[in-house]
Amino acid sequence: MARTTNSDTLPYVDSRFELGMLASQRVRDLNGGVESVVDKDDDKLTVVALREIASGKLDIATVRHEFVQSYKENPVSDATEESLEVENEDPMLREIDAELENALVDDADDDDTATDEEMDATAEMADVAAE
Repeated sequence: MARTTNSDTLPYVDSRFELGMLASQRVRDLNGGVESVVDKDDDKLTVVALREIASGKLDIATVRHEFVQSYKENPVSDATEESLEVENEDPMLREIDAELENALVDDADDDDTATDEEMDATAEMADVAAE
């Protein structure tokens, strides 16, 4: 099959939209190392996926199921992944952090912005802690 068209795949899929979804899933499978059901020749994986669908040799229900499952699964964070949160044992920094959090909560409750004096005091505390 030198050229695959939409009409070649219509007996196996319901629409062009579904064809795109299934072909993209099949390309991900092929990239993952799954063996192709047609000869790859020197074609790109996108063309191979379309040729597989048009050949009728591919189990479309399985590819459809894999596509749906790929969007249902929640990514699990790796336990070895580093957290972006800085853990610091310095009591002064923990105190500043607590004060900032309280100030943010108070501001949210009052719907007022921080005064210049509060901002200056917070900046001074941060400078002292940094030294």
